[in-house]
Amino acid sequence: MEQLNQVLLRDDIRVGADLDAWLARGGGEGLAKALQDPGAIIAEIADADLRGMGGAGFATHRKWMPVAAAREGDKYIICNGNEDEPGTFKDRFLLEHTPHQVIEGALIAAVATRANHVILYVNPHQPLCLAATRQAAQQWQPHPLFVAVERLVGGPVALRVVPSSGLYIGGEETAVIASVEGGFPFPRRKPPFPAEVGVHGAPTIVNNTETLAHVPGILRHGAQWYRDLGIGNAAGTKLYSLSGDVLHPGLYELPMGTSLASLVFQYGGGMLLGKEFKAVFTGGPSNTLLTKRDLDVALDFDSVRQRRSRLGTGAMIVVSEGTSIVRKVAEYVSFFAQGSCGQCPPCKGGTFQLMRLLNRLDTGRAVRADLEALENLCRILPGSGRCGLIDGAVTVVESSVNQFREEYEALLMG
Repeated sequence: MEQLNQVLLRDDIRVGADLDAWLARGGGEGLAKALQDPGAIIAEIADADLRGMGGAGFATHRKWMPVAAAREGDKYIICNGNEDEPGTFKDRFLLEHTPHQVIEGALIAAVATRANHVILYVNPHQPLCLAATRQAAQQWQPHPLFVAVERLVGGPVALRVVPSSGLYIGGEETAVIASVEGGFPFPRRKPPFPAEVGVHGAPTIVNNTETLAHVPGILRHGAQWYRDLGIGNAAGTKLYSLSGDVLHPGLYELPMGTSLASLVFQYGGGMLLGKEFKAVFTGGPSNTLLTKRDLDVALDFDSVRQRRSRLGTGAMIVVSEGTSIVRKVAEYVSFFAQGSCGQCPPCKGGTFQLMRLLNRLDTGRAVRADLEALENLCRILPGSGRCGLIDGAVTVVESSVNQFREEYEALLMG
């Protein structure tokens, strides 16, 4: 673990927003190498198999390539730090303790694509993140490395911090763009994708905070070094936000592909005294639940997908035997219902109806027709919104009914 902690979270707590301290510990070396050979950056990122760390694990270089190929003009790099989903707390840690690493990664992306706008999009509900990021951005602008980036891009590079809307939906990439433009964070349908039509119609890359934090190390040490950090075919390391009924909840940087059992029982210290493992909400509460039979799963994007779930942000909310799955799901669906922007009636109305039915079940007031109505909603609602919010809400409900149906049945009247 000590060696791994030097990969992504290198001396983070001591460095903080001090640029000189970051550079003294090897920071900036990745950016310096990128400036020497800008044309090789995207190939290096591709060889490293860096995936997006904020959700679906989309290949990072595939987001960068069309923006790099776009004609001259305004281009945007957005670091998405609007982390607001239950159980996810990795991005705030990075922005509070090692913002220079994140900014360096964003500047490397700017060099690779010739982008002249770098935006750090930060949740205002996390004031320490906002303050550290603003301080860090101010320190970069007069530095010779930043001046070299501007020289390569061919003009001034606007490095600025933009507070997000603070809404959960504000983290969806098209909602991020709308918010950066000064509007309400309404998601829009894709295509066109942000790489084609982004901020003010310009090509735009929206990368998660953790994704950009990996970039300097890859450029500094090379793609093979990064790939060798993972287990099996998985590349690099991953931040896992472990919470719930474990002895040692917290943020763990581990090799990508670490097993769920190792995370919970080795690093997390096992279950709370007197408790037994029941299930885990992976990637936050918007994915398929994993249960005891999934403890052997490797925590990487492809392996978790094979279990019909998603690694997502790496959030792991552990639930013990004796905890009501119905009540936990009701709480999370309530979060989604409150987070719906209201733009799509099936999403706003659908999440409300899911919440209403789950509350009836949880309080022992439901009849079989309510459970049937819940299952019918899970069949008709997917794909009815412009973003993935309604799909996430349905996924957690449907998987909980499928895997813990006896709990739902036990709550019915009569």
